[in-house]
Amino acid sequence: MLYRENGQFKTSYRADQQIFPIRQDRIAIALVLVLAFVVVPFVASEYLMRAILIPFLILSLAAIGLNILVGYCGQISLGTGAFMAVGAYAAYNFQVRIDGMPLIASLLLGGVCATVVGVVFGIPSLRIKGLYLAVATLAAQFFVDWAFLRISWLTNDSSSGSVSAAGLQVLGLQIQSPASKYLFCLVFVTVFALLAKNLVRGAIGREWMAMRDMDVAAAVIGIRPVYAKLTAFAVSSFIVGVAGALWGFVHLSTWEPAAFNLNRSFDLLFMVIIGGLGSIMGSFFGAAFIVVLPIVLDNMPYWFGIPIDTALAAHLTSMIFGALIVFFLVVEPHGLARLWSIGKEKLRLWPFPH
Repeated sequence: MLYRENGQFKTSYRADQQIFPIRQDRIAIALVLVLAFVVVPFVASEYLMRAILIPFLILSLAAIGLNILVGYCGQISLGTGAFMAVGAYAAYNFQVRIDGMPLIASLLLGGVCATVVGVVFGIPSLRIKGLYLAVATLAAQFFVDWAFLRISWLTNDSSSGSVSAAGLQVLGLQIQSPASKYLFCLVFVTVFALLAKNLVRGAIGREWMAMRDMDVAAAVIGIRPVYAKLTAFAVSSFIVGVAGALWGFVHLSTWEPAAFNLNRSFDLLFMVIIGGLGSIMGSFFGAAFIVVLPIVLDNMPYWFGIPIDTALAAHLTSMIFGALIVFFLVVEPHGLARLWSIGKEKLRLWPFPH
């Protein structure tokens, strides 16, 4: 009865096409943002911020970028970790080589460098697709890993490829405490999620979805495949590059190429698939699933006082985690976002059965 649209009349196209056309959704999102910006920084513990909230926000941002490419444009990518690494190392080089470079500018320029690399490795998408495109993007992962380990200039002459970013500040404000890092990441995620949502609702987003559904038919009606595919790679790589820079600067502080290895690429792909392809909200659901669930499974034996060996607990966590992924894909192939949508649709009709 609370989730109804009675009396909510739309008198203009602008009102009908807004992001959240139902008043209850707008109120709920406003409450979530107030909770995230005002309440959480004061009540959340340091462990909660460092281990869960900050990784969740950054990986949500990376999942949004990957979802634009995979979910909205239908271009498979297995090199997302490589684009994150490019963003992180490029931002690091801008910081150490240019005196007085603002932190936000370094992060955004890292995203620009990731855009260039993403477009270069996205060029094969103009000729190939499916499994062949996945292999082509996988080449980006191996090339970037090799480059940051063998080309010392990229890591400021670090022999191991390990670099550090300390003393973060924005407009004279130090970003050292977990609360300040959390708020810094939250601002980035909020802004980029809003931009991504508006992009996929606009003309370019419709072009991406047309290419995803049937590229031949899209070309027939006048959509340029070269423009649509390369813009998807560019936008996706930019967002992923910024997320990689945040992962290195804010979450890790000290990192090496192994922090952005192939496992990171697979984790992000799982987030998009589990959360929901072609859904910005699904990116957050997938990130929450990947970040929170392993921690819960690791600690569950201790919460219930079950004596269990540490190695066995780690293996059980992996087994249960994999089984749950398969379960969710079987129950709802369109991801958690679809389950969320179905729940909202039933609420709009409750208590009527139709």
